[in-house]
Amino acid sequence: MLNRSREIAQQLITWRRKFHMYPELGFQEFKTAEFVAETLHSFGLRVRTKVGKTGVVGYLGEGKPMVALRADMDALPIQEANDVPYASQVPGVMHACGHDAHTAILLGVALLLHQEELPGQVRFLFQPAEEVNDEEGKSGAARMIEDGAMEEVEAVLALHVDATLPVGDIIASAGPCSAGVDTFYVTIIGQGGHGSAPHKVVDPIHIAGHVILALHSIVSRRLHPFAPAVISIGSIHGGQADNVIPERVEMSGTIRFMDQEVQKQIHQEIERALDMARAMGGDYELKIEIGCMPMINDPGVVDLSRQVATDLLGAEHIQAPKQHMGAEDFGFFSALAPGAMFSLGCQIEGDERTAHSPRFDLDERCLPIGAAILAEAACRYLRGEG
Repeated sequence: MLNRSREIAQQLITWRRKFHMYPELGFQEFKTAEFVAETLHSFGLRVRTKVGKTGVVGYLGEGKPMVALRADMDALPIQEANDVPYASQVPGVMHACGHDAHTAILLGVALLLHQEELPGQVRFLFQPAEEVNDEEGKSGAARMIEDGAMEEVEAVLALHVDATLPVGDIIASAGPCSAGVDTFYVTIIGQGGHGSAPHKVVDPIHIAGHVILALHSIVSRRLHPFAPAVISIGSIHGGQADNVIPERVEMSGTIRFMDQEVQKQIHQEIERALDMARAMGGDYELKIEIGCMPMINDPGVVDLSRQVATDLLGAEHIQAPKQHMGAEDFGFFSALAPGAMFSLGCQIEGDERTAHSPRFDLDERCLPIGAAILAEAACRYLRGEG
């Protein structure tokens, strides 16, 4: 399968560069989805469009067993800084997280498998909006599930490129592999007035300073030392004039966690920290937007992907897992069927490009490797070998 995948490497590169040049933001992947659907049709797959708003589902084979393979399609609101022939042609939008590679790889899997005699069915999930939520706080995975994308699926597998890993290496580990994420929005309410008379007002900026210290103390002083968690404040806005104490200060931030009991405790501790505003004579408003749950990799699906990668690449290319608190909405899929996501090395030798940065890029030799692992894993699962 790896040899066959390397034979289509140039096609994978062409697809990836096309997606990279014309990126689209979450729930706006209209041209990307159209191209994906047309390409799947050309391979003879049955295709559904507008799944989860702008997602695409391809169906190959019939009946059971059924395994799903997922790729995300959305880009980020970043102005690309790379001087390459395939740089983004859309101002302020860039594939800075490798979703262009994911989409090209999954099309490659469809190309590799469409002439196979499959003892079951492969479902291809081309997902919108992994990076963002819609107006109701739902990501592309949640929306695709609502539209039936996971019905009757018995296992689900995905990959994510990793610029910290050399090309040819992968990481596949069982258990919690990416954090759950919620977003909080806080308004500190005071009583504004002249900056020369702070004793006559309730200063929300002064209160916000104490609240910020309390929020930043939750992880270090309220949670168990072995409970992975992050609370980060990403924005603060208050006041417009240097000599006016404002009525309000608004802030927002992110919560990361690996356990739902820890998530619950963090929510309670944020309320406790904000009670300080009332103790200091002000008030507060709090909204917590529930995001995605932690991604839990199923041991059986992990074993399958590790065995495939070992057979194709060699055991020396299976690296130990690395702890991180990044989030991934693939967890919505893997909560409904045994699932796993593995990390695919894509590092440009001697020049690691950090994801979500204007200079992110990848070594395109990773593309056929990713396609081969997904394709072989799907075949083995359908044959009952995983």
